[in-house]
Amino acid sequence: MTEALPRLTASYPPAERLPLVEDLHGHAVSDPYRWLEDPADERTVTWSAAQDGVTESWLAALPGRDALRGRLERLTAAGSVGAPVWRNGRAFFTRRDPGQDHAALWLRERDGSERVLLDVTVIDPSGRTTLDTWSPSREGALLAYQISVGGNEESLLHVLDVDSGELLDGPIDRCRYSSVGWLPGGEEFFYVRRLPADQVPEGEQLFHRRVWRHRVGTDAATDVNVHGDGMDPTYYFMLSTSEDGRWLLVDGRRGTTQREAVWIADLMADEFVLNEVVSDEGGARCNAWVAGDGRLYLLTTLDAPRGRLCVADPQQPGREHWTELVAEEHDSVLENAEWVRGSGEGDGDQGAHLVLQRTRHAVSELHLHEPSTGAHVGQVPLPSKGSLHGMTMTDARTSGREGVIWFGWTDFTTPTCVRTYRVGASDTELWAAAPGAIEVPDVRTEQLEYVSRDGTVVRMFVVSPHGRPDQPLPTLVTGYGGFALTRRPGYNSNALAWVQSGGVWVLVSLRGGSEEGEQWHQAGMRDRKQNVFDDFHSAAEYLIRNGWTTPEQLAISGGSNGGLLVGAALTQRPELYRAVVCSAPLLDMVRYERFLLGRLWAEEYGSAAVADELAWLLAYSPYHRVIEEVEYPAVLFAVFESDSRVDPNHARKMCAALQHATSADPTKHPVLIRRETEVGHAARSVSRSVALAVDELGFLAHQIGLELED
Repeated sequence: MTEALPRLTASYPPAERLPLVEDLHGHAVSDPYRWLEDPADERTVTWSAAQDGVTESWLAALPGRDALRGRLERLTAAGSVGAPVWRNGRAFFTRRDPGQDHAALWLRERDGSERVLLDVTVIDPSGRTTLDTWSPSREGALLAYQISVGGNEESLLHVLDVDSGELLDGPIDRCRYSSVGWLPGGEEFFYVRRLPADQVPEGEQLFHRRVWRHRVGTDAATDVNVHGDGMDPTYYFMLSTSEDGRWLLVDGRRGTTQREAVWIADLMADEFVLNEVVSDEGGARCNAWVAGDGRLYLLTTLDAPRGRLCVADPQQPGREHWTELVAEEHDSVLENAEWVRGSGEGDGDQGAHLVLQRTRHAVSELHLHEPSTGAHVGQVPLPSKGSLHGMTMTDARTSGREGVIWFGWTDFTTPTCVRTYRVGASDTELWAAAPGAIEVPDVRTEQLEYVSRDGTVVRMFVVSPHGRPDQPLPTLVTGYGGFALTRRPGYNSNALAWVQSGGVWVLVSLRGGSEEGEQWHQAGMRDRKQNVFDDFHSAAEYLIRNGWTTPEQLAISGGSNGGLLVGAALTQRPELYRAVVCSAPLLDMVRYERFLLGRLWAEEYGSAAVADELAWLLAYSPYHRVIEEVEYPAVLFAVFESDSRVDPNHARKMCAALQHATSADPTKHPVLIRRETEVGHAARSVSRSVALAVDELGFLAHQIGLELED
């Protein structure tokens, strides 16, 4: 197959190697491509343009692209629908219909009629604008929503009149990752906004968040700053208000740390005071809220790395007043809990239940508990080994639907839909299916166990045409392994298109994630990061040993922290993997803190400013582990120029280093870099996602012998 492709030049586009070696804590650290950190440097511009030409010609000539694109387009045509948020009998929910690039926000009225409330493709037909988040007022009359453009995630907050469609407020800028807590009446809300750039030190413009109180229709410059002054500039804040409007809850953590502080304010008091519920010095996560029964609930990993549920009086919220309601389980992770009102009169306490969402080895479960004692009273049957998200219930103003929960549901072959469960029923019901009528490929999914290098049992999901094959098949392995993020079963058009073509797709539940709780996360961070890579290598070896695949048929893929994963994998075990897609990656672990949000991640990885921690980083930093005259796998880097989290310079430098060092024939094991502009780290249009998948999967398929033609 390689003969049909254009031959690359004998030496990739030239990249000057600087004789730059620094002494860092006694380590001689080389950085020959530091000039590629500057996107405006004329050398970087020239080099990038030349790489674009090589990559575009190579990818365009790959066989089977049209067939792959057709499969992906058919599978993404399933669309999606989100769990409804109920306000005063109205249901607000997202839905993406077949052919749409982005989901629209819909409204279902009390009489059952539906209409589109907000569609970003109407606002911006180019597809560059994304709906980042939204929050209806308690009465359902107003909608606060946030949008960003070009992938920069710099959310602009607006307020819309739900009935008239009139824009009442905004845009309010600097609202990246802001939650909104409405007050009764819809005249005011709390939200999170960064300080203006001219009020913070140079280089810290992405930090310095504050909690503000805003009156709809007024100049945001007059908003009241209620929290955040004098605190660490890296704090992120989330907030909520109780349904009755009496309580404001704020939680905060420094960057991506798993240590959380919580504050509570009684908005009915004569004086506004945010009292500390728990300090982040406790070293644990704590999600707190006041439910419809008036109690303060606290879902925390404090003294319980897999999570427990506590309760307190919001007027006495201190830790010494907590009562443990549901204890930690040894083999599941508690992720969410909701108090669901019963069908009684008044406050609805009669027949109320607690519904707890757990994952067991990354598979979702729902459990019912008695609110006063926490006693377990039943488990809700779910359709398959899948993932539940966005659990919601009605508010006090919505009658006739008490005792019902709504939740998003998906598994590897089920497009995201919404199901309901009425407490006491024998099963769940479908509330809204994904809107597209598609034929999902007939595949087999299973969860396998294997033993990692240090004896730890690790699990992985395997999606295949018919189960374990009679002969090895082209296999794509992916994972994440960081920041306590759990990778769950879910509908994935890329995975299904790959398996439909005859390959095997594997998702590994690596340490560093939270599939087995906070201890699982901690086992894959800082000086223990090598455990993540060992888990990944061991998964590959298991698949080879058990006849699923061979090294020549094995591809790996990862993005962001997962890009670091595959970057480390290809430098540590180049003989084990045939082809790699490395997307939006961290790769220079010596200088990552200097760019964009990098300083927020020192808790996860360690800091090069600390001697011992630099040693951890240098032990696996992919950019610094590239060795000359090694036959490296074929690699495709994917970078997004509007990425505001991970700087594209990581991939540029690594690409240049590999192109220089590899002894592999570039016509057989190419090292390429694919760039996109006006798109960022996260949300993107469906059409751009399909285009990216065609290039990435087509590249891997060609390298490991997966035939894509129909």
